[in-house]
Amino acid sequence: MFARNCIFATAAAGFLAATAFGARAEEPNYGPNTYDRTLQALVAHEEIASRGGWPQVPAAVRNLKPDSQGPDVVALKRRLAASGDLPADALPGDVYDAAVVEAVKHFQRRHGLSDLGTVGRLTLKAMNTPVETRLNQLTATLERLKGNGFNFAHRYVVVNIPGASVEAVEDGQVRERHLAIVGRPDRPSPVIQANITSVNLNPYWTVPMSIVKADVIPHMRKDPSFIAKSNMKLLGAENKEIDPASVNWATLTNPYFYVRQEPGPTNSLGQLKIDMPNGEAVYMHDTPKKTLFRNDVRFNSSGCARIEGVRDLAAWLLEGTEWTRAAIEDEIAKGERKNIPLKKSVPVAWVYLTGWQGGDGQVQFRDDIYGLDTPQGIVTSTIQPRKPKPKALAMPRPRPATVPMTAAGNPPVPAATASN
Repeated sequence: MFARNCIFATAAAGFLAATAFGARAEEPNYGPNTYDRTLQALVAHEEIASRGGWPQVPAAVRNLKPDSQGPDVVALKRRLAASGDLPADALPGDVYDAAVVEAVKHFQRRHGLSDLGTVGRLTLKAMNTPVETRLNQLTATLERLKGNGFNFAHRYVVVNIPGASVEAVEDGQVRERHLAIVGRPDRPSPVIQANITSVNLNPYWTVPMSIVKADVIPHMRKDPSFIAKSNMKLLGAENKEIDPASVNWATLTNPYFYVRQEPGPTNSLGQLKIDMPNGEAVYMHDTPKKTLFRNDVRFNSSGCARIEGVRDLAAWLLEGTEWTRAAIEDEIAKGERKNIPLKKSVPVAWVYLTGWQGGDGQVQFRDDIYGLDTPQGIVTSTIQPRKPKPKALAMPRPRPATVPMTAAGNPPVPAATASN
């Protein structure tokens, strides 16, 4: 019975690849074809589910290494074959050979994990996620795409929040791919659409009041030098600087000032910010904590998106101008603030996709980090169509007022009022 399931699973994986014929790896994960591709993935996974899904993998597989041998390797191979990551002809045997290493790497890439070829904690968790959960993720994506209100333009940028990743798309092809760090569960990144309007070099960071209350005030209570060490200033009326020592931090609940971090390599925005005006006050930016991009789990921000290689993304946004990557680097080195408006704004979408089929035919899954793969969550995490701006009503042109004249031909003198 299990052999039949494995054979079918491999056939299902082949079906996904076949139905994605003509799709290219350069096609974006979020584009006009995403709905149709994901629908194909849903059908294939429904077939897998109808045959009992895939088997659970014992925790002992975490101890396996290349050339390991035994029943745990057999269990791992069966799991990989059931989802089409291991070819059917590699199923026989109980050795952790090169085919198993490549199959594990393939599985890891499909789940946004580092492709190490051995099974770690996150890989084991993904392998033991039931097919029913994966079906729910694919269904949630289809529902979001069905109600999608984003217009896929000639050039656009997309941030997939659960994937913590960014694509820059031009003429239907991915020009740039970047890792991202997005909002943690208690400070989630919003699903939005906006327009990128400018690139800021060596930016200030005006700390949101919510972060001042949640982070800055508690830090100052513990360490009175926190403001100075963080290269921040307190600014009050007319941007007059306030001495942090004059503030009663112990009782402060509603600050009468705002906090600004000065430009520099330690600025929380890094040395480059991409402006995209929106009602959620979020944007994309650099970061001084670049080591965080090495992690598979990258949900560490307060809502904004930190972008690895953001200078390359900025250079792409500014293509056709004098602002090449080298020019951007030279300007940043000066240490002075510089705002560079785009000649034409570029649409950007922050989306929430936990299961989809990519342009390369591979079915991708990411954790539902915010718990939004629910009926209500799907509604709130779908890009809504923009409301058309109301047309201005054509008003009749006012006629010149007719001023009554006196018998002498002069305008009358106005009567005095209490305000004159």
